[in-house]
Amino acid sequence: MSKHLIECVPNISEGRNQNIIDEIVESAQGFEGAYVLGAEPDPDYNRTVITIAGEPEAVLNATSKLILKSFELIDMSKHQGSHPRMGAVDVCPFVPLSNNSKDECIRCAKKLPSLIPNVPYYFYGDVATDPTRIKLSGLRKGQYEGLESRLTGGKWDEETTRLPDGWSGAWDDISKKFGAMSIGVRNVLVAYNINVDELDAKASKIAGSIIRTSGRIVKNSSGKKQRIQGMLKEVQAMGLTLPRHNISQVSMNIQNVNITPIHHTFEAVKSIVNDHGISVLGSEIVGLIPLSAIVESGKWYHPNPDQASELELVDAAIEGLGLEYLSAFDKNKNIIEWAISDEVGKNE
Repeated sequence: MSKHLIECVPNISEGRNQNIIDEIVESAQGFEGAYVLGAEPDPDYNRTVITIAGEPEAVLNATSKLILKSFELIDMSKHQGSHPRMGAVDVCPFVPLSNNSKDECIRCAKKLPSLIPNVPYYFYGDVATDPTRIKLSGLRKGQYEGLESRLTGGKWDEETTRLPDGWSGAWDDISKKFGAMSIGVRNVLVAYNINVDELDAKASKIAGSIIRTSGRIVKNSSGKKQRIQGMLKEVQAMGLTLPRHNISQVSMNIQNVNITPIHHTFEAVKSIVNDHGISVLGSEIVGLIPLSAIVESGKWYHPNPDQASELELVDAAIEGLGLEYLSAFDKNKNIIEWAISDEVGKNE
C-alpha cells in the first residue's frame, strides 16, 4: 500500500432498493489499491453510507464511477427520506487516514468534478471557497425540494452559499434528476445514532438540541431571539423518529472524536432522556470508526482498563454502548484499521 492512505465516504440517497444499492456499490469495486470497506443502508433515512479506502488515485477513480452509477440509477425528483439531503450523491467527503495524506485529499476533491457529469456541486470543509461554505448544514439548507428555487433566483438567506461552485448554469434535466452534491475534505467523522425508547422523538429532539454544539434558539415574550450554545463540542445532532423499529434516535455526526468521545454523547443523551422518563436502547455506528475512538470508549466501560487488552477494550465499548441493539457490529468491518488490514489480506 502507498504511504498515503485516504478514504472517501459518499452518502447516496437510496436506502431501500437493495438491487440499486448493490449495483452502485459494485461500480466502485475492482480498482487496484481501493477497497469498499462498507455500505450501510438505512430504509428510514432512504440513504446509504459507503466507505472506500486506499491509495488516493484509486479511491478517486472508484468514487467517480460510483457517482456516475448513482446518477444513472437514482432520480431525486422521486426521492423521499427523513434525512436532510439535496442530491443522489448527497455528500462526498475525502478523509485523510495517514498523517501525510491531507494534501492528497484536497487534490482528489478538486479533481473529482472533472470526472463526473455537469451536476451542481458545492465544495465544503477544507476545500470550501468561502468561509460561509465550510459547514455542510449551511449548504444543504432547503434540501432538494428547495434547490430549483435556490438556483433560479428564488428567496435565499445567504447569497454567498446560494450558487454551486460548478454547474451548467441552468436548472436542466441533469439538475432535476441528480440534484446537487457537496464535495469536501474533512477529518474522520463518526456517524453515530443513539436509540431511544419512544415513538414521537420528543425527548430525542430535546436531547439533540441540548448536546449539539450549535445548541438551540430561545426567545423572550417580545419575540427577541438568541442562540444558547450546546453542551458538547464538535457535535451535530437532531432527534428523529425511526418508524420501522417503533423507536426514535438522536442522530449525530461527531466531527472530532478526540475532543468529544462517543461515550460522552451516549451518556449525555442517556442522562437527558432519563430525566424525561425515557430509556436508551443502545446505539449504532453508521459506517466505520477509528480504532482509537472505540478503544477510548472501552476504557470507560471496562472495569479494569489498565489491565485490559485492545480487543477486550473494543468488546467493552460494544457492550457498553449497546452497538448491537439493531444489528451486529463486525469489528473487522466497522473499525477502519482492521477493515483495511482485512481487505489487504484478501487481495495479497
